[in-house]
Amino acid sequence: MIPRTLFDADLEGFRDSVRRFLEQEAVPHRAQWEKDGQVSREVWEKAGELGFLCPTMPEEYGGVGADFRYSAVIMEELARAGTSGIGWNLHSDIVAPYILNYGAEDQKQNYLPKLASGEMIGAIAMTEPGAGSDLQGVKSTAVKQGDHYVLNGSKTFITNGQMADLVIVVAKTDPKEGAKGISLFLVESAWEGFQKGTNLEKVGLKSQDTSELFFQDVRIPETHLLGRSEGQGFFQLMQELPAERLQVALTAVAAAEAAWDWTLAYTKERKAFGKPVMAFQNTRFKMAEMKAEITAARVFTDRCLELHLEKKLDIPTAAMLKQHTTDLQCRVMDECVQLHGGYGYMWEYPIARAWADSRVQRIYAGTNEIMKEIVARSF
Repeated sequence: MIPRTLFDADLEGFRDSVRRFLEQEAVPHRAQWEKDGQVSREVWEKAGELGFLCPTMPEEYGGVGADFRYSAVIMEELARAGTSGIGWNLHSDIVAPYILNYGAEDQKQNYLPKLASGEMIGAIAMTEPGAGSDLQGVKSTAVKQGDHYVLNGSKTFITNGQMADLVIVVAKTDPKEGAKGISLFLVESAWEGFQKGTNLEKVGLKSQDTSELFFQDVRIPETHLLGRSEGQGFFQLMQELPAERLQVALTAVAAAEAAWDWTLAYTKERKAFGKPVMAFQNTRFKMAEMKAEITAARVFTDRCLELHLEKKLDIPTAAMLKQHTTDLQCRVMDECVQLHGGYGYMWEYPIARAWADSRVQRIYAGTNEIMKEIVARSF
């Protein structure tokens, strides 16, 4: 169909390496990880050794200094393999960039090499029981006391929450100032007063540790205020959200492509009324419709990836992309389950897992309703 001109031979070679790694080190363990509610630390450490963690990180901080296309390849291959429990995307391309882009030099030197090697696993704690897409509504507070901040509050739905060693925590340093009173902190999970709550049981993403976090009088050294800039948290969050929404879109399209491929193979082999399911006009038309929509979404996503590489991806465009691709992902998954018939509802089939995993895509990184509001405000 339409060639992807952004990915040269070197990138496709890298893709093959990632794909082989996942086939050997992740796919065979998926069922056990689903029972455990999290993946193994071993797969993180092996990924770090091979440069699959934080690939865009400069070499001086332990990375390989690659451009974002290498991260995109990893995201796409994770989605294509159905290994949704591995939280590398958030660790490498959300948590680490906050430190790289806004951290003080000692913060970068201390944490980035450990994130790149897999020695530490990263998370970011934004969402609270009473505040999701509305980040200005966070209730967690960090009150300055001498050379420390005292953190109190709770977070929920935190990806990598159980396994995280380092968490970027969103808290109010000045509750009276609204958005201007929000700051970001680098908090280590071993600190006194930091408690990890329940590993939440979800509809999908069964092997992804998603947790509640609790902070009771956690003493944060003032040196762990991200970038040593109080009140800059909301601005920092807003600057990074387009990249986060691009990541969601990359995984959405890759997952939809994988679902289409599985369904094509299934409908060619599965027979009904003495002939392959693909022989029925309804099946062929459904597959053709999905192929057209997925192809269009791929072109849109690749163009946004190109804009991101040029540092030109703006907030409304990223919002449109996230909303469009995740809505499509869910439609494709539903159609593909239907074309699998009863087997599509069986957990042993990859389409069942992918269908369950897809639903949250329209919720996190800002709900799709919020995405529409962002786009509407840009008119």
